[in-house]
Amino acid sequence: MRGSAVAAAGERVVHAGRGALARAGGGIRLLARVNVFGMLAGLAGLAWVAAGEAQAADELNLYSHRQPFLIEPFLEAFTAETGIAVNVVYASKGLAQRLQAEARNSPADVVLTVDIGRLAIYADKDLLAPVESAVLSAAVPAHLRDPEGRWFALSKRARVIAVSKERVPAGAITRYKDLADERWAGRICSRPGSHVYNRAMMASMIAALGEEAAEEWATGLVANLARRPQGNDRAQVKAIHEGFCDIALINSYYYGKLASSEIEDQRAWAASIDLVFPNQGDRGTHINISGGGVARYSKNKETAVAFLEFLTEETAQGLYGTVNFEFPVNPAVEPAPGVAAWGAFKEDALPIVRIAELAPTAQRVIDRTGW
Repeated sequence: MRGSAVAAAGERVVHAGRGALARAGGGIRLLARVNVFGMLAGLAGLAWVAAGEAQAADELNLYSHRQPFLIEPFLEAFTAETGIAVNVVYASKGLAQRLQAEARNSPADVVLTVDIGRLAIYADKDLLAPVESAVLSAAVPAHLRDPEGRWFALSKRARVIAVSKERVPAGAITRYKDLADERWAGRICSRPGSHVYNRAMMASMIAALGEEAAEEWATGLVANLARRPQGNDRAQVKAIHEGFCDIALINSYYYGKLASSEIEDQRAWAASIDLVFPNQGDRGTHINISGGGVARYSKNKETAVAFLEFLTEETAQGLYGTVNFEFPVNPAVEPAPGVAAWGAFKEDALPIVRIAELAPTAQRVIDRTGW
């Protein structure tokens, strides 16, 4: 238990329905999938989603870029352990602008998102409160949290190379640099380089090689593309299965999702590829994170910190693997069985904040090379 932050709240409020509903007393409040771009700044002073109530001390208000079905198991587990209900507003984009408009009137306590670049936006806009927590400092390695304590990694994903089992010999690709080899001309598929996942990947290449050499690499990669960059990471695996290409960069968790899919065709896509964790002989495989922080104007900071601490502890860290095939950020927690089956690997220990710092340079390289 975490002191008054986890005082029992009974069953007065229970979140339900993929994060879309919260029940308070006899009422139901719609909380998720809001169009934040359509909201007027003048609404910022209204109470939590027009509920017309002051926030209870035994409730937590969450702004999330993570999809409701992904975070619901975590919220259920937190409420079961603490009795604290979690209200959720979900949006794929625009939440930072909403927080800015709401300013001191914001009801938000916690922000959750994916990719270091998106976390850095919140920090740069001064939307997150610095946190001091011995639990978070112990659970989250220093290179995976903000030096000023404004955000913390909560899970990891690796940017791996998917290769055709039939058309790419084992061991033929071992490094990211190999993707620029003329040997693979016309055999690589990719989502657009400007997507945050590839921009972070590009930033890691700049950190490792320097800007000039990283641009040379990106130029070679683009020259080896089988088609113009398009689709998401799932689409790249499908393209390998269908023979459009033989190689692609993907986030590791997409493989887990496809391999365990209820859709037979998606399982077949996954079965057609092997995963390569690159650069095991030197810097290690590039990783990115999901993460979160306490909203700057949270009215319930103690509970907000308790929620972040919960997300770094064993129960929640295990859920990241079973729900979304992500790696635990807490080194004391073993990966979920489905993730552990891919084997241990060396990850790049580059401070993740450096990826955010290099993102503008990475985007310029991506633009110049046509990725």
